[in-house]
Amino acid sequence: MKIEALSQDRRDEFLNFCRKYRAEVDESFLYEEDLAEFELSEENPTYVAINAEGTLVAAASLILNDYNRRGRKGRFRIFQADTADQALYRELLQAILPHTAGLDRLDIFVPTVNTRETNNMLAAGFVVERYSYLLVRDEESIPDFSLPSGYEIKPLRPGADESVWCEVRNAGFAKLKGSETPATPEMVTKMISGNDYIANGLLILYHNSRAVGIVRGADDDYEGSPIMNIGPLAVLPEYQGKGLGRILLRAALQFAKEQSYTQTVLCVNAENERAQALYIAEGFKQVEAAACFTYDLTAK
Repeated sequence: MKIEALSQDRRDEFLNFCRKYRAEVDESFLYEEDLAEFELSEENPTYVAINAEGTLVAAASLILNDYNRRGRKGRFRIFQADTADQALYRELLQAILPHTAGLDRLDIFVPTVNTRETNNMLAAGFVVERYSYLLVRDEESIPDFSLPSGYEIKPLRPGADESVWCEVRNAGFAKLKGSETPATPEMVTKMISGNDYIANGLLILYHNSRAVGIVRGADDDYEGSPIMNIGPLAVLPEYQGKGLGRILLRAALQFAKEQSYTQTVLCVNAENERAQALYIAEGFKQVEAAACFTYDLTAK
């Protein structure tokens, strides 16, 4: 087995490998839109394993964009093999480690039902840091909501409200595992230009003209059917505990109905018990779970 850096002439073979396995792994960065934008660069260090027949049988690809570097952590796009050979995983990891200077950790999400990959991650030196749940809601009925006096919800104005959006999101997520790194206006601009953007799908909650909460609805699919993905949903810390998160969630559900979606989906960290309880109470049901495996680079 030969381990080598991905070359341009194997790019399509690598992308097809990603397509082959994306249903078995965390596919957050393996949608067709993501694969179409994939480029060989310092932001995407990628190594592959080639067998004696010259076929690509394993791949490890990191995402090292500005957001991840500011958070001092790399995120795997894919870390997968055709074979259960755990030594191959360790070899791929060793090949990619020279690209991790300045980082503290590497992360990868693995569905809890994928026991083979769970064992492979543990054998490669990863440990479970946290769990994340995927929740789905059928839009049979949308609960009513009313805004308290002095509050209003407005759609984000592209080109004007990106900084406001980030201020609320960053304050609300400052202590949330996996989301501590601040978002930037440039990231919001990229969201607006993405294929999953829905016009007026980024909502901002104002209190006496001050932005205090945000929620996003984005186009997605689940099990082959269209679905609206809700998230992020954030409220300023000093405004939490007032029922505003529930109002924002219901506003997003109403928006989904207006856009003719019959289902909505969202993700929640397992340790965020208050948010999880809210979503369950509002009709969401857990359909999947994933473990976030982390590889500590500071101890190596």
